[in-house]
Amino acid sequence: MRRIAVLTSGGDSPGMNAAIRAVVRSGIEQGWSVYGVRHGYAGLVAGDRRELSARDVGGILQNGGTILGSSRCPEFADSEVRRNAIELLQRAGIDGLVVIGGNGSQAGSLALTKDGFPVVGIASTIDNDLFGVEITLGVDTALNIALEAIDRLKNTASSHRRAFLVEVMGRDCGYLAMMAAIAGGAEATVIPEFEIQPGDLARAISDAYTRGKPHALVVVAEGSKMDATELVAYFKSHRDQLGFDVRATILGHVQRGGNPMAFDRILATRMGWSAVQSLNSGLTGRLVGLVAGKIVALPLAEIVGRKKELDPQMLTMANAMTI
Repeated sequence: MRRIAVLTSGGDSPGMNAAIRAVVRSGIEQGWSVYGVRHGYAGLVAGDRRELSARDVGGILQNGGTILGSSRCPEFADSEVRRNAIELLQRAGIDGLVVIGGNGSQAGSLALTKDGFPVVGIASTIDNDLFGVEITLGVDTALNIALEAIDRLKNTASSHRRAFLVEVMGRDCGYLAMMAAIAGGAEATVIPEFEIQPGDLARAISDAYTRGKPHALVVVAEGSKMDATELVAYFKSHRDQLGFDVRATILGHVQRGGNPMAFDRILATRMGWSAVQSLNSGLTGRLVGLVAGKIVALPLAEIVGRKKELDPQMLTMANAMTI
């Protein structure tokens, strides 16, 4: 290979810039030219790219977001659109692509692979819902941001003897909510994988009050059947069952912003370097991710479209900690 390109796609996650930096500098170290594609697959379709030097990616290791930008591009599912994008890459002499993103982004990687273009993906999403890998880029930072908010809310909750419902991101995957609940000492967790009825949740809050706790904390995953706002409305109409007054805080996109922490900076660097090594060895159609402490290259065809299951023992353990 002589020229490769890198893009970020889907929702941004802390550490994307560190991954871009690692891809660019690893590629240059190989003697290649590296191009950054702006605005994800939309930029790939439009031919919106520029060559990046080692200095262009200097000073971005610690920054959140992505210097390349990101966007949704539903038209990329069309085979004709992808063929045109591949032609633009080939005309520019680009013969390899690194895609930094989550499930939807890696579905695009697999489609390009099937169309005959060499692609390596980097597992990056705060949802941690990519099958086959333990933890994706951005999860650790997003979890710590959620945990900081939870710790602050517990202080004010104790001052006023209140219950707080804290809604975290994660789409249809409850990993972020579950880990935030365990690390934050929550009384209950509401996640899509193991739904709980509002009445059972009310009893968990009431039990915390009866046991003399100064507050109650419930972490709610955004993809759950009932979100935090709906649950608060339910509890207000059943105030006599709870003991505590209930408030809701929706953390939202604040979890995706901010500077990546050390774990994500290191993970991004390891995966970016490994993605370039994979391209160099001709091992394409792969997703690089963390498995058993090592960075491995997994076949995209075995990952895309498969659901990552949450360990039910984590919920059992979390419930045991609420007494």
